[in-house]
Amino acid sequence: MPLAATGDLVTAAAGARTAVAAFNIITLEHVEAVIAGAESVAAPVVLQVSENAVKFRYGRLLPLARAAAAAAERASVPVALHLDHVQSDDLLRQASAAGFSSVMYDAARLPYEENLAATRAAADWAHAQGLWIEAELGAVGGKNGEPPLDAHAPGARTDPAEARAFVADSGVDALAVAIGSSHAMTTRTAALDHDRLKRLTAALGVPLVLHGSSGVPDGELAAAVAGGIAKVNVGTALNIAMTGAVREFLAAHPEAVDSRKYLSVGREAMAETVARLIRVLGA
Repeated sequence: MPLAATGDLVTAAAGARTAVAAFNIITLEHVEAVIAGAESVAAPVVLQVSENAVKFRYGRLLPLARAAAAAAERASVPVALHLDHVQSDDLLRQASAAGFSSVMYDAARLPYEENLAATRAAADWAHAQGLWIEAELGAVGGKNGEPPLDAHAPGARTDPAEARAFVADSGVDALAVAIGSSHAMTTRTAALDHDRLKRLTAALGVPLVLHGSSGVPDGELAAAVAGGIAKVNVGTALNIAMTGAVREFLAAHPEAVDSRKYLSVGREAMAETVARLIRVLGA
């Protein structure tokens, strides 16, 4: 089917008090696994390409984007393309022509006023191109070599009043909020601040997004969706599944040299992870 629009999927999920799952892709195996997992539970899904993934692919966006779009158009469920954690204005301006319907513009590393100004400019440009735009406020942490997040540090978590002003002044369509999760976690031990989430949901009129969801236990994820999270980003969980399956296969078959043999088990492990997490979200 034709590519879906991220904004439509997230808006529908928010209206149904569920969440759409958004998975970060790096290889074609990631793309195929995410779609297969979503198809197995008949749920829509978002394929996300991060700026870091683009850097890994020699700085070229189109090869992975075109492969993802081709696979999405042959899927039996709605699939959208989202450009994730973009800091480069040059990369931002490639989004629309590459088939993306949405972008997460990441200026959260900047002081508030600079974040606001950069995000406002990005939102103005994105909307002129028909793109849905997400931003981040607070300190989710754990990306680009950042130290592990201290989720209890003063100012780390998103302030509801500040978030309300940020959304109004920036014009973004969705906001990623810091409520206790962290990017790149390899253990599922994050405890979310559900009281803060309740206040953020009441304060804001746009869908809320949870980043760093790989480190959040199933019960916490389900409670976050019930509390107002409408888009859940997952990346590391797929890499854990793939790497574990490949390691196990190669340990059992040390003579193996055909990459299709171990990549296929890695792809299947990722697909199972996708299906399980979508079920948790109630999508």
